[in-house]
Amino acid sequence: MNHDILTLIQGNMPTFSKGQKRIANFILESYDKAAFMTASRLGKRVGVSESTVVRFAAELGYQGYPDMQKSLQKMIRNRLTSVQRIEVTNDRLGDQDLLSMVLQSDIEKIRLTLEELDRDSFEKAAEAIVSARKIYIMGVRSSAAIATFLTFYFNLIFDNVVEVSANTASEVFERLLRVGEGDVVIGVSFPRYSSRTVQAMNFARDRGATTIAITDSEASPLAPLGTYLLKARSDMASFVDSLVAPLSLINALLVAVSQKKNDDLAATFQNLERIWEEYGVYEKVQE
Repeated sequence: MNHDILTLIQGNMPTFSKGQKRIANFILESYDKAAFMTASRLGKRVGVSESTVVRFAAELGYQGYPDMQKSLQKMIRNRLTSVQRIEVTNDRLGDQDLLSMVLQSDIEKIRLTLEELDRDSFEKAAEAIVSARKIYIMGVRSSAAIATFLTFYFNLIFDNVVEVSANTASEVFERLLRVGEGDVVIGVSFPRYSSRTVQAMNFARDRGATTIAITDSEASPLAPLGTYLLKARSDMASFVDSLVAPLSLINALLVAVSQKKNDDLAATFQNLERIWEEYGVYEKVQE
């Protein structure tokens, strides 16, 4: 279903029944909330049955209500403001237990990520990282936490890692000035997508670098720029981005890379342990 769902609804409005028009009008006016409602909840909100909502989705050409809902969510994921996110979350929560809902949602995102991840792309991405001349890592805003985590551990494994800071647009391209063939550029971005990360990945790809896009779906503007696409489901918990599944993917990538560098890594950590001990980096916990 490639058409904008709002355009699709407007074009079919004359053919809808009275109940379907109520559904259509609500979606057109409050698509940010409708996208995260169950068929039952949407039906109650506009005063129609759940089956009417399901038939409405079929009328538009979707395989079912979840398919229509997915289309709505993809359309709006990058459009929601922080205020809209809070409103949507409050509507989704209702009287449910907040702690259970958030944690169960994170568990589900990890499960879906495991099911949907392209294993071949994952393996090739790990191989490319290990053999790279230089490794560039970029992620801004909420994705900066993931990029920094990845950079911290890669710096323990490799001596050719560059974290691309993005305080200004010029700073991004200055850090990537010498990028080219033989280099790997890892871009991390989740909704709302960072334009600077997209620009940096485009720049790196045009200069012949291998690009690894870590993002949430093929609909992400980062996806077509990746030599290898690693998808991890993300979600929003109020104005906060839930990045549990992306971080789990990063953990798996770190383990995969470390296994390929196993012999070198053992020697590196032997040296590190001596340094940490000598300079008292870690507190000793008494048994």
